[in-house]
Formats: sequence, structure tokens, C-alpha cells
Amino acid sequence: MQYVEIPVPSLKKGEVLIKVEAASINPADCRIQKGLLRPFVPQFPFIPVTDVAGEIVEVGSAVQEFKVGDKVVSKLIFWKAGGLAEYVAASESITVPLPAGVSSADAAGLPVAGLTALQAVKAIGTKFDGTGVGSNILITAASGGIGSYAVQLAKLGNHNVTATCGARNLELVADMGADEALDYKTPEGAALKNLSSHGRVVDVAPNFGNFVASILTLFSKKKLSTVILSLGMEDLRFLL
Repeated sequence: MQYVEIPVPSLKKGEVLIKVEAASINPADCRIQKGLLRPFVPQFPFIPVTDVAGEIVEVGSAVQEFKVGDKVVSKLIFWKAGGLAEYVAASESITVPLPAGVSSADAAGLPVAGLTALQAVKAIGTKFDGTGVGSNILITAASGGIGSYAVQLAKLGNHNVTATCGARNLELVADMGADEALDYKTPEGAALKNLSSHGRVVDVAPNFGNFVASILTLFSKKKLSTVILSLGMEDLRFLL
């Protein structure tokens, strides 16, 4: 990785130009840097990082929602990225206003982790309008980026949450709302003791196979379903 001078990006009509104030690094960014995701990167040199927050300094001709000076958070397209730069062009469709009181640093950590957690929790039938019937679920790696959002979203959806994490993070996970927090080194039987045969698992332990996905396990049928992260402005608005 090198530090270089490049031109400020030019805008397409549906894009905004963001002066980046904060950006967050996700597992995929690290793998790109290591050369492990070359088939997904169209060309080099490549500027990594997709999760950014900052101030709009220019808008495309077709942009309707934003104006210069607006504070925003955006989830950039994975194969284009560009977040590790002073300025980045972002589609209006995947950019949302930054609420008052939310810092750019906090917001930049939200898109990939938050959207992945939200889609994983939605995939097990969670409703957030108070009408859903909660179930027993286990959330793995609960103190990580995705896991910490998943715990809070699951509780918002009225689930009974058992969460696993490292011993030093048990109090943190409990404070986020987990009904039970267990050291991940605890034997599996103890970790699953509160889950019925109809329980669910939100497995967010990071690895190559799920860096943009959460694997949901249906205990009763031992069936695996992969949930691929998709971009949605309304989902990002909901999280903020």
C-alpha cells in the first residue's frame, strides 16, 4: 500500500462528492490488501474501504436529496471502493444523512457491519414493529462489529439472546442487551443450553466464506442459508 496524490474524482449525475472525515476498515479490505480477492477487483491501483462518512462538497446534476454542506454516511460499491482518500464519489442511492449528534467516526463504522447484522436478523423472521414473536437465538462473535449490532437488533425484535464472545468482553455483551453472555470457549452444550429445537443461530465469526454474509443455522433441520449483504438506503436509514 502506498500514499499517493490522485485527482479529485469527477461526478456522474447521480453521485455526490464526499470530503471524507472518517472511514472504517472491514475484513474484505484487509483481504484485498493481501491480494486474496483479486478476482473481485477489476483493476489496480485500487483504493480500498467502502464505509465512509463526511461532508458533501459537490453534487451531481440529478441529485435531489442532498446539497453542499450536508453531513452524510455512505456504503460505497465494493469493487470501486475509494474510501481511503480525501475525497470520494458516492451514489446518492447508497448515501444517507448523518443524524444530529452522531459523529462521522461513529457513523463510518456502521454500513457493512450494521447492514450485515440487520439482514441476518431479518432473515430469521425478525420484525421491528412490535408485532413479531421472539424466539431463542444464539449470536456468535457477539463482541465484534457485526455481532454487537446483531445483539441489539435481536433484542429490538423481542428475541431471547444467548451470545458468545471472549471472556474479557462478557460484560460488554451483557450491557448491549444479551440475556446470557458466554465465553466462546465454553463447551457447545453449555452455549446452547437455552436454545430449544426451534432456536436459531446468527453466526458472525469472520472468515473468507462470510465476510459479506451471515450464516443462519436452523437447528431443527440442520439447514444452512447464506445471507448476502445487499445495499439499501432505507436499511441504512433504519440503523441510524
